[in-house]
Amino acid sequence: MNMMENSKTKNIITAIALSLVLASCKAPMATVIKDEVKENIPQNFNQEEQQDANNNSGTTPWRQFFTDPNLVTLIETALKNNQELLITLQELEIAKSGVLAKKGRLTPTVSAGIGAGLKKSGRYTSEGAGDATTEIEPGKEMPDPLGNFEAGLNASWEIDIWKKLRTEKESAVAHYLSTVEGKNFVLSNLIEEVADNYYELLALDNQLDIIQQYIKLQQRALEISKIQKEAAAATELAVKKFEAELAKSKASEYTIRQQITEKENEINALLGRYPQPIVRTKENFMSTIPPTVYTGIPSQLLANRPDIKQAELELKASKLDVEAARKEFYPSLEISATLGLEAFKPSYLVKLPESIAYNLVGELAGPLINKSAIKANFQTADAKQVQALYEYDKTILNAYLDVANLMSKVKNIDQYYQLKSQETKALDQSIDIANQLFRNSRADYLEVLLNQRDALDAKMELIEAKQKQLSTVVDIYKSLGGGWK
Repeated sequence: MNMMENSKTKNIITAIALSLVLASCKAPMATVIKDEVKENIPQNFNQEEQQDANNNSGTTPWRQFFTDPNLVTLIETALKNNQELLITLQELEIAKSGVLAKKGRLTPTVSAGIGAGLKKSGRYTSEGAGDATTEIEPGKEMPDPLGNFEAGLNASWEIDIWKKLRTEKESAVAHYLSTVEGKNFVLSNLIEEVADNYYELLALDNQLDIIQQYIKLQQRALEISKIQKEAAAATELAVKKFEAELAKSKASEYTIRQQITEKENEINALLGRYPQPIVRTKENFMSTIPPTVYTGIPSQLLANRPDIKQAELELKASKLDVEAARKEFYPSLEISATLGLEAFKPSYLVKLPESIAYNLVGELAGPLINKSAIKANFQTADAKQVQALYEYDKTILNAYLDVANLMSKVKNIDQYYQLKSQETKALDQSIDIANQLFRNSRADYLEVLLNQRDALDAKMELIEAKQKQLSTVVDIYKSLGGGWK
């Protein structure tokens, strides 16, 4: 009768335990998200023009895209020494370690250890009374106090019955891959920055040459005005105006020299080195023809741009994090085991099999009452999932707008450059005419000054137009996903 009652009691306890475990398995559902921006990406960047999917400059390696050997050398140096890139590479190592850590949780944890202790139980306790009446060997009582010496292996293992640990590992892998794409995006940005600054430096070099040429031209005009003053063909006012204009040009020269120094150091900073001269050839800058850029179709941005791929992988990782957080509501099964040697005296440790000790425990446990922390973790992961989707959509939208804007800019800057070239030629001719008329006293100094100022401004703007023309091509190349391959 007692055995039957004990059996019923065990069954009742088992049923209660199973019901409690099943009750703990109830988990909330994650927010269902839909990526409409990716699904509705336009077929072309410009609805009036059809792009060829087979021609995409974003897939061109940067060594083929940039042909200036000095620029190529600068980029190579930056890829070796740039601090931001080196920091990103360490983030890559951190993410890689995260993958290894999650992978390690899938396998048992085994540790080895040794220990020693001493214990004395009261005589009038069940343990003390038992030890006092126990003989280890015939005629040999249990020692008092009782020592304990042990050496062995301890193992623990969480059985991944719900694939929670595998999900966490997959999330870590996705995060690692997103870090790889982040590194590629840093590469792309770095190459763009080096190229843009290089072209700006060449533009400053050419502007310095122009200002020096005009200083010589203004010096000659000043000398002529002094001669004409002596001949009473010009006034002191004309001389002072030419002197003021010459001083203004010389001041501009020093301003440009300072800009050149700062631009060189800006490039040196990108290259991760202390200030030193930047090797370059300025003579062919104005005749440089920008390479033709082919945009392909917008959907190719998803595969070519590292920042889009990074955002996509972060979205994948966030979805896996939600799944893993949801599985925290399920019970976990843990197995722990111990195997070793144990005795009250070190010399008895070698007595086998008597000194062998082992322990094996399996535990199925799940959250029952206080789930607030688990719910908070789940809600945080769910919100981050939605946030990652918005970030992904924003990255796609910005990438599309970047290319669309730069395509328009390429066309407009080309037209701007052509018109500025015509303006410069016309003003150069007007300077020669004004100088001849001034020497022959058929034009006053104001006409000469105004023509010189207009021509100087036009020359400077033409150089800036050439720099923008080259930089815009670099920018659209990067926006198409080029530069990191």
